[in-house]
Amino acid sequence: MALLWQELRARRRAVARIALWSVVESLPVLLSGLLVSAATDRFLARQAGDGLALLALLLPTAAVGAVATHRLFPWLAAVVEPVRDAFLAEVTKGALLAATRSPTRLDTTSVARLTAQVQTVRNILFALLRTVRQVLFTFVAALIGLCLLAPVVAMATAVLVVFTLAMIGLLVPRLAARHRALLLTQEEVAGRAGAAFEGVRDALACAGQERAAAEVERAVDDEATQTRALARATTLTRLLVLAGGQLPLLLLLVATPWLLRSGSLTVGEVVGAATYLAVSLEPALHRIVGVVVSWALDLVVSLRRLGEAFAEPEPAGTEGLPAPERYDFRVDGLTFAYGAHANPVVDDLHLTIAEDDHLAVVGSSGIGKSTLANLLAGLLVPSCGTVRLGGVDVTRLREAELRRMLALIPQEAYVFAGTVRENLTYLAPRASEHDLADAVAAVGLGPLLGRLGGLDVRVGAGGADLSQGEKQLVALGRVYLSPARVVILDEATANLDPVAEARAEAAFAARPGTVVVIAHRITSARRAERILLLDGDRVHLGTHDELVRGSASYAELVGRWDAGGTATDSRSRVAPG
Repeated sequence: MALLWQELRARRRAVARIALWSVVESLPVLLSGLLVSAATDRFLARQAGDGLALLALLLPTAAVGAVATHRLFPWLAAVVEPVRDAFLAEVTKGALLAATRSPTRLDTTSVARLTAQVQTVRNILFALLRTVRQVLFTFVAALIGLCLLAPVVAMATAVLVVFTLAMIGLLVPRLAARHRALLLTQEEVAGRAGAAFEGVRDALACAGQERAAAEVERAVDDEATQTRALARATTLTRLLVLAGGQLPLLLLLVATPWLLRSGSLTVGEVVGAATYLAVSLEPALHRIVGVVVSWALDLVVSLRRLGEAFAEPEPAGTEGLPAPERYDFRVDGLTFAYGAHANPVVDDLHLTIAEDDHLAVVGSSGIGKSTLANLLAGLLVPSCGTVRLGGVDVTRLREAELRRMLALIPQEAYVFAGTVRENLTYLAPRASEHDLADAVAAVGLGPLLGRLGGLDVRVGAGGADLSQGEKQLVALGRVYLSPARVVILDEATANLDPVAEARAEAAFAARPGTVVVIAHRITSARRAERILLLDGDRVHLGTHDELVRGSASYAELVGRWDAGGTATDSRSRVAPG
C-alpha cells in the first residue's frame, strides 16, 4: 500500500487531470434530470417547442462528456503503467533475492505473483480509475441534481443508500478473508504444479506420478472450494445492492399521487427524479458496490500479498558482519550435499588458503569442484562445517561487502546490453582510462576491441555479437578492474585458447589478491603455487611436483595431458565438477 501511494503521489499532476476531466464528464448526468423535468412541464403546458429545445440541450452536454472521456485515457495510462512497472520491479527483486539466498529449489509461487497478482493490481487500478471514478462522479452529480430538483426524494434516497453501504461494510472483513484464502490457494496450485513439473523425472523413476498428480489435484480442488465460498459471500452483497438501488424508485412511484396532490412536486419533477434514480443512481450504486466488493478487495488483498514478497531492506548494522581486513580462507570440516538423503559432494574438507595465494582445484567430472567454488563464495550454505574469510564465516558477512571483496567468474560469462566500457566498469564505475587500458592489456581484450571498434561500441544483451571466448574476456576484464581481493575462476577460461588462458591467469596471479582457479587444463594447475586435487573421499594438497610424486591420480592426469593434449584426447581435459 505504501508503494502504491508513493507512486500515486509521484503522479499528482496526472491524478489532478483525471479529477478535472471527471468533473466535466459528469456534467451530462447533473443536467439530465433537470432538463427532462423542465421539458416535461413544458410539454404538459403545450409548449412543445420549448420542451424540444430543452431536450436538445442533452446532445451538446453528452458531446462534452464524450470529449472529457477521450481526454482521460492518456492520463489514466500515465498513472497505471508506471505503478505496474514499480510492482514488477519490487516483486522481481524479491524473487531474485529469495532465489539467491535459498540453497533449495526455486519458489515457483513467485511466478503467480509476477503474472496473476501484479497484473491484477494493474487491471484493478485501471478499473478503479476508469470505472469507479466515473461511477462516483456520476453518483455525486445525480445526488446534487436530485437535491436541486426534489429535496424530499433526495433525503429518502440518501438514507436508504447509507443503510445499504453500512450493511455491506459489515460484510467487508469476511469478504476480505475469502479473497485472501482464494489467493493463497492459487499460489498453492502454482507451487505444487511447479514442484511436480520440476521433479517429473524423479516421480517417473519412483512410480510416483499418481501421487504427484493427486497433490496437484487436491490444490486445484481447494481453489475451487474457496472460489465457491467467495461466490456465496458475494451473493448477499448483491441482494443488498438490489434492495438499496430499487427501493428509492419504488417508494417514489408509490408516493407520486400524494406528492402531486400536495403540490410537493410537479409531474416534470417526478419524471426528472425518476430519471436520476433509474438511469444514474441505481446503476451507479450497483457498480460502486460491485466494484468495491470484488475489485477493491482484490486490490487490497493482492497488494498485501505482493508486499510480503518484496525484498525488505534489513536495518543498517544488523544485516551481517562487516568485511574483515584480511582475505585468507580457512575451511574446517566443510560438508555439503544437495538434499537430506544425498551423498555429500564435499565431505569433511579442511583447507587453508593464505592471502595472495594462487590455488588450482582439479579433479574428475562431478567430483565437486564447482560446488566448492560456490561454497567459498558464500553462494551455498554448508550442510556442516564453516568457510571463514579473514576469520569471519562467509555466511555471516554483509552481502554487499562480501561481493565487493570476493568475485566469482563462472564458465558461462554474462555480458549485458550496453557499451563494452559499461560492461568493464560495472564493478568499478570510477575506473580511470589508465585503469581500463591496464585491464584491456592484462587480459588480452585488445583484438576484441579492434574488431568491435573501441570501448564505446554497444553490444547486445547476453553478448549476442560475441563468441563464448570473447564473453569470458569481458567478464575477466570486469573483475580485473573490480576491488575484489579474492577471485575465483570457475572454468572462466574454458573457451579461450591455451595462450589466451595463460595470459589471463598470469594477469590475475600478478594482480594483488588471492586467486582460486577451478582448472580444466593441467597447464592451469602447473601455473599455480599450490594444487588441490579432489579424488573421491580423499583430497591431496601440494605443489605440482609434490603431487606428481605422491598422487597416482594426479600423475595419471598429467600423463594423459602430456601424451595427447585436449585437442586429441578429451580424457586429458580435467572436466568440470
